[in-house]
Amino acid sequence: MTAIETETLLEYILVEYRWLLAFFVLMPMSFAWKVWSSVRNHVVFKMNSAPKMHERKVKDIQRQIKAWLAGDRSTRLCTARPTWQTMSFRQSLYKKTFTNINVNLVDVLEVDQKNMTVRCEPMVTMGQLSSTLDALGLSLPVVPELDQLTVGGLVMGTGVETSSHVHGLFQHICLQYELVLADGSVVTCSKDENADLFYAVPWSYGTLGFLASAVIKVYPAKKYIRLEYQPYTSLPELSKRFQEESLKKQPHQFVEALLYSKDKGVLMTGDMVDEIGGDGKYNPIGRWYSEWFYKQVENHLENYERGRKQPVVEYIPLRHYYHRHTRSLFWELKDIISFGNHPLFRLLFGWLMPPEVSLLKLTQPEAVGRLYDKAHVIQDMLVPIETLEKAVLLFHDKFRVYPMWLCPFIVPNNPGQLKVTGDWQMFVDIGVYGVPTAPGFETVSATRSVESFVTQEKGFQMLYADTYTTEEEFRRMFDHTLYDKVRESLPYFKHALPQIYGQVNRSASK
Repeated sequence: MTAIETETLLEYILVEYRWLLAFFVLMPMSFAWKVWSSVRNHVVFKMNSAPKMHERKVKDIQRQIKAWLAGDRSTRLCTARPTWQTMSFRQSLYKKTFTNINVNLVDVLEVDQKNMTVRCEPMVTMGQLSSTLDALGLSLPVVPELDQLTVGGLVMGTGVETSSHVHGLFQHICLQYELVLADGSVVTCSKDENADLFYAVPWSYGTLGFLASAVIKVYPAKKYIRLEYQPYTSLPELSKRFQEESLKKQPHQFVEALLYSKDKGVLMTGDMVDEIGGDGKYNPIGRWYSEWFYKQVENHLENYERGRKQPVVEYIPLRHYYHRHTRSLFWELKDIISFGNHPLFRLLFGWLMPPEVSLLKLTQPEAVGRLYDKAHVIQDMLVPIETLEKAVLLFHDKFRVYPMWLCPFIVPNNPGQLKVTGDWQMFVDIGVYGVPTAPGFETVSATRSVESFVTQEKGFQMLYADTYTTEEEFRRMFDHTLYDKVRESLPYFKHALPQIYGQVNRSASK
């Protein structure tokens, strides 16, 4: 057998039997990594050694940048973190031609219980941070649900969660950023210090400097979430109730909906409580043997259609709720490990789930990448909440991917790239993750249609996903006024760092 034939056979096995690789290699490796990183992070935090290490690590970043400054500066700068380690399924191409700066910033630095803040480095994950805070009886106001999402990604890109209709996006709970600029200097910024830079950092995708740390709000947490499930079999009725719950003067702390078809879905509203009430049952959805959360929700919809019309109430441990979509990566794992939700598999091997996204990407052959391009959608579109019903119908027509995630969030009219009407505006994140079943689906034309709709409705597209807009269209979607002003004030901005569009457009990735 020739080398080409061997490579072709190996690629065929990886495509057709990827679950074997996931089960026998990726899941054990992922579990070992999680155990090691959990122990390591706990020890570092308890020994309070992270702050001293932070100073050394920042100086090392400065050293690398100054080495670039001393050279011919013929390349731009980016972090050396390989794209297979990120949560995005996209593989960035620009890193191959840029000067890669090693940034090993992975620690929670300080929890200030007097001022109710936490300071942490950008590669700290949501699972790591929620675990650290939970032990202290604290929580972030906004906890994006996947364990491996990082502070840096949520600041430089964006982060949304079911409490965002109250607290806003992840950027809105951040109080201060520490950045290393392209001249090697270190600056801090907040709404009171270097305010323009502070408001320009979110959505900047690392094009203003290297994030070294962030100070984030925390608040007292309770033990459980009282979660109420209300199924609907009418999109207008669900849409109306979803908007009402999101816009209440005294809303529930958490609001979310999952659609299972164009007309059917479940609205969920929740609040923190310290005790389990008599109106519902205890449901530890984060246990390794538990049915995947989106399937549990679908069961409530099916029971409703069978005649059980009363809303269901459950009491869920706080961190179980926060990371409810982690074990199944929303519903993406059903296409990789089709038997992953089988009761016997969950009982015997559920503790190994999920495999790390980074390892899935690292072992992804080009053939799988091509299949994802042609027959897979991972998009979050953010539109004004009053356009929800119209948007769902368009997504149904162009993608037809279910379940579909609905999450409301408020955007205050602060300086930056997100311009809104009035003092604030309520939006909804429509998350589409999976294999499209729309007749005649074609990736580029379908995504372009949705992008056009989002722009027309004065909405936004999350930057982690494939962006097919032109640069002119991209700058219409996002207000670059402050961003351009800040970039022009920064040292070496033309030589060191690209524009946002240069890192997120489809030609910059594969």
